[in-house]
Amino acid sequence: MDVVDVVALGETMVTFVPGRPGRLADVPTFHRAIGGAESNVACVLAAAGHTARWVSRVGADGFGQHLVEGIAAYGVDVASVSRDPARPTGIYFRTAGDRGTSAHEVAYYRSGSAASALSVANVDLAAARAGRVLHLSGITAALSGDCRDLVSELTAPAADRPLVSFDVNHRPSLWSTEEGPLALLALARRADVVFVGEDEAAQAWGVTGGPEAIRAALPEPRVLVVKQAAKGATAFERGRSGRGRAVGEPALRVDVVATTGAGDAFAAGFLSGTLRGLSLRTRLRLGHLFAAAALTTPGDLAAPPARDHADRLTALDGTAWGRLRLAPGWTRAGRATQEANTP
Repeated sequence: MDVVDVVALGETMVTFVPGRPGRLADVPTFHRAIGGAESNVACVLAAAGHTARWVSRVGADGFGQHLVEGIAAYGVDVASVSRDPARPTGIYFRTAGDRGTSAHEVAYYRSGSAASALSVANVDLAAARAGRVLHLSGITAALSGDCRDLVSELTAPAADRPLVSFDVNHRPSLWSTEEGPLALLALARRADVVFVGEDEAAQAWGVTGGPEAIRAALPEPRVLVVKQAAKGATAFERGRSGRGRAVGEPALRVDVVATTGAGDAFAAGFLSGTLRGLSLRTRLRLGHLFAAAALTTPGDLAAPPARDHADRLTALDGTAWGRLRLAPGWTRAGRATQEANTP
């Protein structure tokens, strides 16, 4: 099995996005798109020049074929995606409005989906482990008992285990029992790199008091990234000597088009910097830049800035970085740099 930069394992669904704003009951037409936290990370990293593999299951139906072909078009290896003849590909419908509004609606049709049957028995574990980074999320663990066992197996200590990245992605509606938060905490403690939102930590584990309190509750991961919404993000890293350090980086000013996929893009940016061996601060800045690319486009997936463009921006001093304001189309080389130099 060829070793790639990143392997992402998890469910991807066909997303139906309204052709115009309004209630799901009123919208007459929808556009088809791709929606999956883990495959989003793989696609963005592939677009950023890394090698990526997606491991999953889809139905032996047209929707499953659409997902496999669509994700492969980003340059992602899809050879380890299985087709399930007995279970359908998951789909969901959402309103065009921002998730942060009370008018936002989502209708999931994923119960009994092909991906919910992912298990230790039917996944190519060698393919899943054949990456410098293995990216997982709490969404997969919530889909079924077999999925949870699979994520537990992949996060277990092992000589051949790659660097394990885990995005908590707490989705209370997916868990059938109250054990969900404890399961997520246990999985996060076994990972090497963990992404969690300040709001997630409060909702799932009752941890408040800021990033330091979350780090105290999660001391095991080598790297912990606490996302603080509009405030920015704080990353904690433990060195080989055992000593730790923390770096905070404020969020960029962004003219937001849609928030869907921004968290996945942030993780992809941070992991891109990790794969390149960049500093902790630079990794956070890449996370913010990749997230900004997603925030300034309407879909779940957005091409990240070109590497040389991103590197120029991450190298700005604190004052210039703070002056950045990113609008739709900013990923075109030079535009954001010009704006950074505008008082």
